[in-house]
Amino acid sequence: MRNLKDLTRPTIWNLTPYSSARDEYKGSDNVTFLDANENPYSAPYNRYPDPAQNKLKKKISEIKGVASSSIFLGNGSDEAIDLLFRVFCEPNIDNVVAIAPTYGMYKVCADINDIDYRSVLLNDEYQFCTHALLEKTDKQTKIIFLCSPNNPTANNLDRKEIIKLLTTFEGLVVVDEAYIDFSDAPSFTKELNKYPNLIVLQTFSKAWGAAAVRLGMAFASPEIIQLLSKVKYPYNINQLTQNYALNLLKDTVTIEKWINEIKEERKRVARLLQKTTCVTKIYPSDANFILIKVTDANAIYNYLVEKGIIIRNRHSVVLCEDCLRITIGTPDENTQLLNFLQLYK
Repeated sequence: MRNLKDLTRPTIWNLTPYSSARDEYKGSDNVTFLDANENPYSAPYNRYPDPAQNKLKKKISEIKGVASSSIFLGNGSDEAIDLLFRVFCEPNIDNVVAIAPTYGMYKVCADINDIDYRSVLLNDEYQFCTHALLEKTDKQTKIIFLCSPNNPTANNLDRKEIIKLLTTFEGLVVVDEAYIDFSDAPSFTKELNKYPNLIVLQTFSKAWGAAAVRLGMAFASPEIIQLLSKVKYPYNINQLTQNYALNLLKDTVTIEKWINEIKEERKRVARLLQKTTCVTKIYPSDANFILIKVTDANAIYNYLVEKGIIIRNRHSVVLCEDCLRITIGTPDENTQLLNFLQLYK
């Protein structure tokens, strides 16, 4: 890995971050706060939240087995993705590389930040080759983005190829694990100490059933986390979100139950889709959704919309011609979808 200072935008490396009142005071809560121009009434939400989210990070640290100093919390994973561009990529100079097809926000953030976005097509099995990705890089390539399990293809990327990339690329490698809880593959959070250029993204939106709460996680070296924290808005995670997440983290048994039920439903839906005449291929899934190839994606999508069933039409996505992406819902929701597909002619 190149020196972190060399990878970081000079403006960010030299930045003096905004220091809030809560940043400057680290003592007991049993004091009178007259420092932040807050309304003294309507406790507890009259007070600014902890800008470092220390209690929440401590609980996440216990569950994930990652030190609190290696955890960044954002307004969804999208905030962490955007900050990676803002911290490491100089507009109109630097570039990033990613696989295709994959999660669309990587390119959106690149475009917003005036960063050249270079994509490399996956093969017929939706896997990537390290050599092909490295061929797209140059001295201005700061980040390579991987999503595993990948969206929209639903499969785990080859772990050996990811490790090869981590050991050969001198920039940062982001492994987006939004769907890792539905996979049997181990998380790359266990590899953080081995690879200083590794950044792992996870979220509360999927397995934790909290998409509306908007809470994403980034795991990386403490030095990378410090840089992200320099640039984030001071109070990016509000107190309502922090409280909700803390309560959610107390009940991991229920979360495991949800995950297991979704994985079982994924098997059932895939099995029954095989008996549906309009489905021509079912791709293997390590996520909470299934990608299928159908006889006419646009027609079938519109048919399901008329029936009140909304799935995702991926026909216009590269390597996904005539493909639909189906999120695994409740058993009743899945059965309703399957029944309509079986009636389609």
